[in-house]
Amino acid sequence: MARLTWPAALLALTASAPAHAQLYNKVIETTYGPVQGYKYFNESTLQANWNVSESNVAAFLSIPYAADTSYENRWKPPQPREPWNETLVADTWGPGCPTSYGTEYSEDCLIVNIWTGANSSDEKLPVLVYNQGSDEPSNDPAYYGGGLARRGLVVVTFNRRDDVFGYLAHPELNAESVAENGHSASGHYGVLDFLALLQWVQKNIERFGGDPDRVTIAGQSFGSAQVYHAVNSELFSGLFRAAIADSGVRYPYDTLLAGLADSYVSMPDALENGLNYTAAHNASSIADLRKLSTNELLVGSGDRSTNIWWVTALSTGNPLVFKPVLDGYVLPEKYIDTLRKGPANDVPFITGNNKDESGAATTTNYSVAEYTVACKLKYGNLSETYFSLYPSGNSSDQASRSWNAAARDTSLVSSWAFGRDWIKSAESPFYTYYWDHAPPSQTQGAYHASELFYVMDTLYANADDHDWTWYDYHLAEVMSSYWVNFVKTGDPNLGGSYQGSEDLAHWAPVNGESQTVFHVGEAFGDVPLARPEQVELILDYFAQQTPF
Repeated sequence: MARLTWPAALLALTASAPAHAQLYNKVIETTYGPVQGYKYFNESTLQANWNVSESNVAAFLSIPYAADTSYENRWKPPQPREPWNETLVADTWGPGCPTSYGTEYSEDCLIVNIWTGANSSDEKLPVLVYNQGSDEPSNDPAYYGGGLARRGLVVVTFNRRDDVFGYLAHPELNAESVAENGHSASGHYGVLDFLALLQWVQKNIERFGGDPDRVTIAGQSFGSAQVYHAVNSELFSGLFRAAIADSGVRYPYDTLLAGLADSYVSMPDALENGLNYTAAHNASSIADLRKLSTNELLVGSGDRSTNIWWVTALSTGNPLVFKPVLDGYVLPEKYIDTLRKGPANDVPFITGNNKDESGAATTTNYSVAEYTVACKLKYGNLSETYFSLYPSGNSSDQASRSWNAAARDTSLVSSWAFGRDWIKSAESPFYTYYWDHAPPSQTQGAYHASELFYVMDTLYANADDHDWTWYDYHLAEVMSSYWVNFVKTGDPNLGGSYQGSEDLAHWAPVNGESQTVFHVGEAFGDVPLARPEQVELILDYFAQQTPF
């Protein structure tokens, strides 16, 4: 296992970046061809959000990192791009990869976006590579990179293939894989897009002022699962030095995994899904599927499974049919096995959960009868203890509050239990957080992905949709400081990124004994996961389950 050693010199780095950058005035030579970026911030945006008038941030949008994935390149690892000679003016968003939810898409979609706070190509700033949620393109303003680039990072976002385009498994594809690399594997192309992107970063990011030896990978939701796949896979060794998984890594015994983006599908099930999809498209082979149009392939691409017993994943969405496959190659082993043995890439790790996600919501509305039936089914022989700790009361309001409380406690215990076992087999620290701040101008509370505005420092890009308050701006400064520190040093407490009058609250890693989580949002500091008897119940419930 590769273990990160952070140079002591990194601790002296500060968040401020020098002014008068020139990279937006320069043509950058990438391995495929020359690109020209642009000056990212205008003065009015800087004044309104940070009370400054100048920024050195340059942006480069939609640079191809691999070839078109259509037709003959479908369901293959990313192929090399044909080089170009004429300067690519990288100032416009390109299309996303095809999804059932998208409107502007193309199979020629494997592009990378870069925001850099460097003054020159030899500055060697730390790099953050962000991996977004399922079926999302890389141009969502929640994770624009300019705010973090202002603070001395190089930020990278990218497109990857999802749904059937990224995760179709088929016997013929397994045979192609055997011929190419000796592994009978398929259904992993979206993960290989991430791998190809990180390899592109290693070859090119120094030209944008980044340090290829100081890359942190981060992701949210489905992107967090991609981060975890990278941590577990030897294919990714040497490509990053730290990892962040927002919503997030869960204990392999947590049944909620069945309905969440973190889950995977077994190879036998994936092959059955692939054969069914092929037949539904009146195709007899992969060659036939490769001849179909993008729109034809989108039919059934985002289908969700309905054939599992929902007691095991109450209140989650139906899982996607086409998602990463446990193939013994890209995804080498079950989560429980990699957790016990130790990760292929032993790096500092942050993960966490939001207040209103993973079964908890501001709209939860269970009657007493519904709550009682559902929880009896889920907790079985532990039901009596469960209802003593999360009572239904005599009203829908009480039943709904108990449902939300149990869902939140389960998420916190799940990530903590993972960290407890992580430190038994890994040497690097593992940090967990609990986010509870509700962004303004909405009613979903601290919803799934709501932390991104703050950790990515993107309030500036989302002001039209939210009436930000002084506290939101303060919170973005604090949260992004933890993230910038972590990217710089591998420790959210070190790096000098926060410039406020008070010190950042100390964020301690999981030690396996203290049953606490780092509270972020409405307050900062360690808080209990739940009451001790509630933690015990949840761990007892996990102990009765079959692990992922």
